Amino acid sequence: MRKRQFGFVFGFFLMLGMLFPFRFTYAQISSPNQLQAYFTEEVIKMDGRLNEPAWMLAQRISNFTQRELEEGNAATEKTEVAVVYTDRNLYIGVWCYDSEPDKIIAKEMKRDFNDNLDDNVKIIIDTYNDKRNGFLFIVNPNGARADLQVFDNGSSVNRFWNGVWDVRVTRTEEGWFAEFEIPLSTLKFRNDKEDINRIWGFNVERNIRRKREQVFWQGWSRDANIQQVNRAGKLTGLNRLRNRRFVEFKPYGIGGGSNVADNVFRRQGNMGGDVNYLLSPTYRLNVTVNTDFAEVESDQEQINLTRFPLFFPELREFFLEGQDYFDFGFGGNRIIPFYSRQIGLDEDRNPVPMLGGVRLLGKEGGSTMGLMSIQTGATESEPMTNYTVGSWRQDVLDQSTVGFMTVNKITDEGWHTTTGGNFRYATDKFLGKRNLNIGGAYIHTFNSRGEFQRDAFAYRSYLAYPNDKINVFASMQRSPQNFNPEVGLQRRQNFQEYFAQVLYRPRPKSTGALSWIRQWDFTPGQLTYTIYNDTRFIQSFLYEIRPFGFFTRSGEYFNFMIDRHAEGLIEDFIIYRKDEGAETRQVVIDKGEYWYTRYRFQAGTFGSRTLSGDVRFSFGEFYGGSSTQQVWSARWRTSAYLTVSTSVEWNNVNLPDGSFSNQLLGTRFEYALNPRVFGLIYAQINQDRDLFIFNFRLQWIPIIGADFFFIVNHIVNTSEVQLIEPQTQILGKLIWRFVL
Repeated sequence: MRKRQFGFVFGFFLMLGMLFPFRFTYAQISSPNQLQAYFTEEVIKMDGRLNEPAWMLAQRISNFTQRELEEGNAATEKTEVAVVYTDRNLYIGVWCYDSEPDKIIAKEMKRDFNDNLDDNVKIIIDTYNDKRNGFLFIVNPNGARADLQVFDNGSSVNRFWNGVWDVRVTRTEEGWFAEFEIPLSTLKFRNDKEDINRIWGFNVERNIRRKREQVFWQGWSRDANIQQVNRAGKLTGLNRLRNRRFVEFKPYGIGGGSNVADNVFRRQGNMGGDVNYLLSPTYRLNVTVNTDFAEVESDQEQINLTRFPLFFPELREFFLEGQDYFDFGFGGNRIIPFYSRQIGLDEDRNPVPMLGGVRLLGKEGGSTMGLMSIQTGATESEPMTNYTVGSWRQDVLDQSTVGFMTVNKITDEGWHTTTGGNFRYATDKFLGKRNLNIGGAYIHTFNSRGEFQRDAFAYRSYLAYPNDKINVFASMQRSPQNFNPEVGLQRRQNFQEYFAQVLYRPRPKSTGALSWIRQWDFTPGQLTYTIYNDTRFIQSFLYEIRPFGFFTRSGEYFNFMIDRHAEGLIEDFIIYRKDEGAETRQVVIDKGEYWYTRYRFQAGTFGSRTLSGDVRFSFGEFYGGSSTQQVWSARWRTSAYLTVSTSVEWNNVNLPDGSFSNQLLGTRFEYALNPRVFGLIYAQINQDRDLFIFNFRLQWIPIIGADFFFIVNHIVNTSEVQLIEPQTQILGKLIWRFVL
């Protein structure tokens, strides 16, 4: 396809997305849109009963409106919320009345539970009142809790932030009731002088799963969600708040042992910890010494039928907590300029010792800053290395930002840097009350061991119109051959890529023959066109049409897709290799250009049911041959104490050079004795790699802020022609929290 022909197609998709008819909406503001917090000096007993005098005296809000299923209608069940605070804690009381309390859905109990499955309440607090950032707290009727940080008005979130806070719940014949206790030290806010006009952003969402009902206090548009804090209401009466400086110590100790491959069990022990200091009301300094990640669960195994490296997500809490501060804004996983898994792990995902580090995160006015420096020790394969990352982001206009970031790797051999900037224009007032985002990023790499290369850069730009009925997205990115982010992940090299997508999801009327359909799901077109940057030859091509798809009002879904693929190979590609005794069998795809068509089906049931499942099935042509892929998954939520899930993937590939098949099986037992004692048993069999992987994990939260982990990891090579001793690791880790 010639470049000018593609330009016409790319422009066509942008026009197609923008020519759909638009529906203008009103501002989703319900009166009252202000809630006054009540100050008290009495002790609030954390029991979920909400019977102290302060709760009787505090103002309550109850004006909730449906976002789903009937946008704009009044809530079918009554909800009330009140806020009380002392000189140390913020308390939030929630009364979730229910006319059928025996039908409440609540089968999750662990920390950071799946909030898409159970009845729950979500509360977001914008302590800066900048209508951009917030802290989100979630609880279900079992007292399971989850939390996350929201940035840039919901454009990004940190789901792995674990704040220090507590919640208790009770259930009666009237419904369920929650009592939150959030220490003021957990919330970052300006320590202004006494000000009767102090205001925080505040919003509440309640989900009633059996009805598929979702209600909001403010901002209930289907084109928004709870994370868009600019649509929140106001929390007032906070004039007696005082931010306190504190020092937090979190030492840890590890004991246990492991055998690597010689069946000799060796004892292990380690100590270290973190120190957190609140430098100012909005900046927090973290110092870590001899950091260890023994408690992290195993990666989920993957099957790779492409010529590009796999992406494994970060699982370590230390890096996850500040993840958003160090995001270049490149989106997706084609290029990740800063990939934190490059720190403390080698190419085979084996740990590299982290000797220590320092991190400073915070926001002052409209400026957000992040700084992190990590020192790792030397191993047989890795030299002693320092990683230093810095970022700065400035708020502009109502919801937009500009930013700068640098990632540096320093060893005895030299210095490497990946440095660049990004911008994002965002508004929710486009064409009335619609969302529109336009952004981009540019970065450059340099290595002191070589000369400066002008073409060692990468850039990306995008346009997004993410709304309920019509969702349009277009982007382009480029990365010449010499671009090389050593502390990043580059799944494609030497490429230019153009992407355009239009999703059309209308909703039928809630009455009539199709009333069981909640929303249709059509893709008039999705196009990905990738070429080699130097030769302009095609690297990859994908055109997808989704002629039929829907979501039901009962929670099920179905999709049918047709894909037209192309792959341009400039060298032979070994798609399959496996040792079979003394010989190695491999299947090779010769270099050349391949065009083929595939068909895909996806279907699933409502995940909140006791039994639920999903299936993905694809078949068709594949590199001059054919292939079939099946992925089946099932979940059994037996009770709040045990959930069993399993997934199976089969791939059968027939190519001119040979045929092969591979399977991947994973079974997961998630158990909980109560919201503070929970864990999992996870077993995986990867037939392609001849591996059996077993992971047992128990977590106990003795007090809020402290954790105990007991971990067993076991890996066995299952090959019939090769005998390798199993690798086993058994560890206990205790983390305690002290505050001065």
